[in-house]
Amino acid sequence: MSAPSDGVLVIDKPAGPTSHDVVAVGRRALGTPKVGHTGTLDPMATGVLVLVVGRATRLARYMAADVKVYEAQVTFGRATDTYDALGATTADSGRHPDRDALDTALTAFSGAIVQTPPAYSAKKIGGEAAYKLARRDEAVLPAPVTVTVHALELTAYAAGVATLTVRVSSGFYVRSLAHDLGTRLGTGAHLSALRRTQAGAFGLAEALTWEALVAGGAAARAAVLPIDRLLPDVPSVTLTPADAARVRHGQTVQAALPPGTAGPAIRLLDEGGRLIGMAEASPLPASSVAPSVLQPVVILG
Repeated sequence: MSAPSDGVLVIDKPAGPTSHDVVAVGRRALGTPKVGHTGTLDPMATGVLVLVVGRATRLARYMAADVKVYEAQVTFGRATDTYDALGATTADSGRHPDRDALDTALTAFSGAIVQTPPAYSAKKIGGEAAYKLARRDEAVLPAPVTVTVHALELTAYAAGVATLTVRVSSGFYVRSLAHDLGTRLGTGAHLSALRRTQAGAFGLAEALTWEALVAGGAAARAAVLPIDRLLPDVPSVTLTPADAARVRHGQTVQAALPPGTAGPAIRLLDEGGRLIGMAEASPLPASSVAPSVLQPVVILG
């Protein structure tokens, strides 16, 4: 049985390749140019990189907002311009905080916080990536953004190296967390290792190895997960055949939304449970039976 041509391919990225490198290898492995990713991993980082394949590329913007889980190592005593181990040293105190001070500092990183992305990042400044400006020694100050820390746990601390598990919103920079911890504690710090273990609904358990992706062939194609598995946490509406036909022509339909629907994004399913598109609901329901107007924004077919 052949693998689906549209869906996601979860890769366990090794240290070294950029996310763009992984996409390029994925295109060769699957024999299609329609491959993208849903959230950049720095070259130094390893772990879950979700590739979208075929029609699933049209859903990448929804998946980019997924919650991410990381295992990180923060080394104290040295700060760098990139906020990680690959950068040039900007301060070298050689000092490490004690465990009690570190525990106290970590309490500041909970819930919604304001975070400044690193200068060496893909954040746009005047339409250009910040890292390109930084490499030209131009003044770079990405705008602070509000991000969410859902969970932050210190799992080990020894010899000035803290091991953290973090569950965070899209847009969160673990490098900035490391830098900010060093600043708060007065010792300086940088991110010395990072592994993403989860991105939305996808984790390491279903990830294809880098070696298998490079080899390509049937094993890589068979690892593509079907498009219907995408965005399981987004509320869905099952359409009648008549409404499904309207949606496929870009027409609005009305439907009652699932109880507890908090955002406008809605998955549209046909009667067979197949994902046929995404819609935005307006207005959000005042009750579970009040219908909302669904405006199709992505039609998969």
